[in-house]
Amino acid sequence: MIMKLSFALLIPAVASYNIPAASRREILKKASAAAITVAAPGLAGAYDLPDLPYAFDALEPWIDAPTMKIHHDMHHQTYVTNVNKATEGKPAVDIVALQTDALAAGPGVRNSGGGHYNHAFFWDEMTPADKASKTKPSSALQSKINAAFGSTEGMKEKFAAAAAPGAVFGSGWCWVVVNGKDELEIVGTPNQDNPLMKGVKDEIKYPILGLDVWEHAYYLKYQNRRPEYVGNWWNVLNWDKVNENFDYVMKNHAGVPVRG
Repeated sequence: MIMKLSFALLIPAVASYNIPAASRREILKKASAAAITVAAPGLAGAYDLPDLPYAFDALEPWIDAPTMKIHHDMHHQTYVTNVNKATEGKPAVDIVALQTDALAAGPGVRNSGGGHYNHAFFWDEMTPADKASKTKPSSALQSKINAAFGSTEGMKEKFAAAAAPGAVFGSGWCWVVVNGKDELEIVGTPNQDNPLMKGVKDEIKYPILGLDVWEHAYYLKYQNRRPEYVGNWWNVLNWDKVNENFDYVMKNHAGVPVRG
């Protein structure tokens, strides 16, 4: 407010002097830039809703367009809005780093910060089915899958069991993660928790793929048939992105960066 008032007073003050028009414009331009910089320090670290990397109907018939639009434009936007409220006035923290102490930071950061990270991660690991069908695990990832689960099909079977309503009761997520021994595991988390959060599991684990099993992710199309949704989801999983996530985690032992 103070900076806005000062800038407003500057305009007539500059105009009152015999300064060439071009020079006056340059002075006001620089003052405006300074005002924005000083007046909005909190906005510099604000989180944003990332655009989907495909159209709302791109994942049809496996995930329907109305679900994608509501899921992205309403549910994810709400998490972004609320995590910005929860972190207002605090030093800017990258959304990946925000996950580590989210439980200690309180429900605003835990629920909405987790919701923002989880959804940003989720959108980018999917692609239209015709493109997804041309992707597959890299040789390095396939080796880890075989060691942990026997085969890709074995992994999908264990993932289906871990994502079932009896395993993730109510709302939550199912993940394939890299643990502290650089081995793959499948874990479920409730609500918007994720394995990057200290205290959610026995140790911090790093997701390379994850599936939203909240009802808002599938109910318009699948109603109460969550297992069908889980099984069909593999048709839109972009293994190229999962390979990228795996390579990043193995190299950095850190959470995968996301947009927004």
